Amino acid sequence: MGLDVTIALLATLTHELTLFAAVGLLIGGLDDLAIDLIFLARARWRRMTVYQRHRPVTAATLAPADRPGRIAVFIGAWDEGGVIGAMLRTALDRLDHRDYRLYVAVYPNDPATIAAVRHVRAHAPGGWRVRMVSGPLAGPTTKAEALNRLWHALQADEARDGVRFKAIVLHDAEDVVHSAELRVFDRLIERFDLVQLPVLPLIVPGSRWISGHYCDEFAEAHGKQLIVREAIGAGMPSAGVGCALSRSVVQAMADAAGGQPFDAASLTEDYELGLRLADHGGRGIFVRLPTGPRSLVAVRAYFPATISTAVRQKARWMTGIALTGWDRLGWRGGLAERWMRLRDRRAVLAALILAAAYAALPCAALTGALCFFAQRPAAEPGPLLQALLWANFVLMLWRAGMRFAMVRAVYGWREGLRAVPRMIVGNYIALLAARKAVTAYARRARGGEAMAWDKTAHAFPQAIPAE
Repeated sequence: MGLDVTIALLATLTHELTLFAAVGLLIGGLDDLAIDLIFLARARWRRMTVYQRHRPVTAATLAPADRPGRIAVFIGAWDEGGVIGAMLRTALDRLDHRDYRLYVAVYPNDPATIAAVRHVRAHAPGGWRVRMVSGPLAGPTTKAEALNRLWHALQADEARDGVRFKAIVLHDAEDVVHSAELRVFDRLIERFDLVQLPVLPLIVPGSRWISGHYCDEFAEAHGKQLIVREAIGAGMPSAGVGCALSRSVVQAMADAAGGQPFDAASLTEDYELGLRLADHGGRGIFVRLPTGPRSLVAVRAYFPATISTAVRQKARWMTGIALTGWDRLGWRGGLAERWMRLRDRRAVLAALILAAAYAALPCAALTGALCFFAQRPAAEPGPLLQALLWANFVLMLWRAGMRFAMVRAVYGWREGLRAVPRMIVGNYIALLAARKAVTAYARRARGGEAMAWDKTAHAFPQAIPAE
């Protein structure tokens, strides 16, 4: 093959990859821009109207519940012997509520977790509030199976004590709870069926660039995107932690599913929970309640700190939300709901577009090098492609600015600056996760992979972060 033919083929490949990526990135960029503009317009409107008449509510000024009630905190714990003890002791020490119980689902073949929970029950102040629930099945099963087991234990306790619980709160074994969260849930669950608090990832020591990219993504997701979802009337997906469900809505879900309110057939039951609730007319709310500058009533936790564990976790999210979520939840609802579900399910396509964009870069570089070697001018992109590239460049600058602003609001300006180059880390992880998700989805579609609790190893902060 001659040099001229090689250059022509590479130039054509570069053009097609660039055009495909440019069109895809433009559509995605305009989609994100629409969310940003709604968020900014809403914030401006509330400052001009609502906050002119009322001072913003804080954790300190939140009114107490009209009818205070008993609250259950559900925690599924498989292979969590290293973190569950610290998590429970922190919760017992922090939670500011007079009537709550911590329900922990364990497994008979997990002695380390059982021993840790028993130690807390026996020695920690308030340990009597901890209720450990085992079962006949060896672990791991699914998170939904563990939650259903806790639900039946709660019903048995209600029958024995004659006290009906008011709400059920979901947490993971590695979560750092906020002292005020049960007071918030007790107050708002009287008006809503689901109450979701923000999740603020903690940076794992030694993993600022990998674990840190979760901080960036959650700062936008729980600082802007969920607020917009609520504002336009779309369903509120649950994060699976830091969320409360009214006792009555869990009972309704159980009645509709033969006594098992949590669906063991779902990889992302927490995400689907809020959308299924909205499909049946339930009301959810996302609450950002400040306690001080850059401080919220929120859940904090370490997220994966290595590429492999981050890819594994995000592949599970993509499989459950973007792929099987399409099959399980469909496209019900109005325009706003369908828009949000489309955004939720675009992850795999977005990864394909990113792959094309990144592949176009070395192709363009190689084409330029060959043209230089052959002493011939490289072909210039046409006016359409040039316009697309400039539009995407402007949108990229806007996106970087918004990422900086959202991260700075929660983590400070240093992390805000780091968030911009960390976007590349997030893109790399998303590409690997998309490949893994598609493969896993294909295996499940062929019936070759059983449902299991696909979780990563967890860590609990040795120094508990201040609230």
